[in-house]
Amino acid sequence: MTLSLSIPSDTAPETFSFADDGRTPNNRLPVLVYRDLGTAGEITAEAFETVFAANAWPPQWRGGVFAYHHFHSNAHEALAVFSGQAELVLGGEAGQPVRLAAGDVVILPAGTGHCRISASADFELTAAYPAGYGDWDICKPGETDHDRAAARIAALPTPAIDPITGAEGALAQLWG
Repeated sequence: MTLSLSIPSDTAPETFSFADDGRTPNNRLPVLVYRDLGTAGEITAEAFETVFAANAWPPQWRGGVFAYHHFHSNAHEALAVFSGQAELVLGGEAGQPVRLAAGDVVILPAGTGHCRISASADFELTAAYPAGYGDWDICKPGETDHDRAAARIAALPTPAIDPITGAEGALAQLWG
């Protein structure tokens, strides 16, 4: 049986902002982190994927986060943790550590650096991208042409729908 999460549209995320550091472009849009969504039994990959799909962010894969700094220049990304916990650094090599646990979702605007620092053995997440942007790239600081990546990031449209709270959710308010 697949459970679906019931998430009120007024659920408020934490926000983090990161400036371009010369190696990782980051984004003028803030990172959004939703905490503690669901209860035991509700926190499943399928439940998050159902919410993502209903909000026009088709799920693309399941797994973890690379243990090297990277960003995506051609797609925004939503990561929903359904098992375990991890510490990521967001914002590039000199960014900010952020701890995530089962039930947490992080929405990364294109260009936002991210890297796994540590994780429990059972850490797993599911990832989604706005409809039409499933062909995401992997860019590494120092190996990717920074100016070309920044231009791709600037040209991306802002998604109309928050992958967690829908059309009236925080993304429309904070990214709009």
